Amino acid sequence: MNVSIKEFDVAMEVKNKGIELDVADPQGTHIGDLVVTKAKLIWCKGKTGRKNGKEIKWKDFIDYMEAK
Repeated sequence: MNVSIKEFDVAMEVKNKGIELDVADPQGTHIGDLVVTKAKLIWCKGKTGRKNGKEIKWKDFIDYMEAK
């Protein structure tokens, strides 16, 4: 996977709006965006906008990962 930050300010704390990561396969084909906010993670497959993305709260994400 190729993951890059779409916007980045140096020494930045994640705020309510969050940061958006662009996710592409090794050939560079866009797969989707991952939005990381203070409260949750939002997966936006393809060209899905943030409002229509799939959300998971940090606590639920951590619980899910710890269970694996």
